[in-house]
Amino acid sequence: MLSFKELAAVFNDYLGGYSYPSEPSGLYKPVEYIMSLGGKRIRPLLCLASYNLYHNNVMKAADAAMAVEVFHNFSLVHDDLMDNADIRRGKASVHKKYDDNTAILSGDVMLIMSYQCFEKYPEKFYELNRLFSKTAIEVCEGQRMDMDFENMERPPIDDYIKMISLKTSVLIACALQMGAVIASAPSKDAEHLYEFGKNIGIAFQVQDDLLDSFGKDAMIGKKVGGDILQRKKTYLYLKSLDLLSQEQAIRLKNLYSEQTLSDAEHIHEVKTLFKAAHVDVHAQELKLVYQQLAMSHLDAVDVEESKKQVLRSFAENLLDRSY
Repeated sequence: MLSFKELAAVFNDYLGGYSYPSEPSGLYKPVEYIMSLGGKRIRPLLCLASYNLYHNNVMKAADAAMAVEVFHNFSLVHDDLMDNADIRRGKASVHKKYDDNTAILSGDVMLIMSYQCFEKYPEKFYELNRLFSKTAIEVCEGQRMDMDFENMERPPIDDYIKMISLKTSVLIACALQMGAVIASAPSKDAEHLYEFGKNIGIAFQVQDDLLDSFGKDAMIGKKVGGDILQRKKTYLYLKSLDLLSQEQAIRLKNLYSEQTLSDAEHIHEVKTLFKAAHVDVHAQELKLVYQQLAMSHLDAVDVEESKKQVLRSFAENLLDRSY
């Protein structure tokens, strides 16, 4: 069983040997650019790790791992454009480095390229394509829900959890299930691995919400307070409304509708109210609930515990970040 460091080396070698089309350069250079910015590579490594629970030749799953990584980066290209985000992984986002139309078109071709990866699995093509298509639609549904929340004063917290599940965690779940499918694992194992990934993904996004407000720019690779400036109704915002006094809650709502303060003043006032609500404690507790649920599904996967330890340790390390 390979460690995540070893799996990362395998996937990075694969990426290093990957050849993108050269022409037209205006289409493919932005693809190379976003793919070169690095990132945690969580999804492709989980795909390889899932396959590795059953077989040693993890390169067999590399093309599927590439599919989820290309798709993930495609979604980031379009998300950054929709959110008007200037920074991605500490560098200029694609639409800032190039232009809006380039971000749209290069993102489109990345989506198509991700599906091409499944051509390497003729015997599993239908099953992989069905799972991936379902996931891709769900990611779009999650993005639409996120956009709709902008026009809602107070979306239910349950709807927020559903949104982050669709927008973020189903792709993590898909990556794990694809590794199991390629390995011809028992269907029950594939389902448990999917649920493990789905719940880890929710926990991860709750943590990401925390880091957006309480992290540090240089450590997280983007501007702290971005969600606040975009008036995103994250768990921190929604739960704070439940916890604050009526006067404080009204002030928080007003801060999400007014545009009179400078960015720095706006972030400071909102974070002051978040701190007054002690919402960071509640977010940590919610993260733990989904983390424990995820681990229960990993426990149910029918392979030796020693093999599952790689996934267990990865999840624990992923959700133990303070930056």
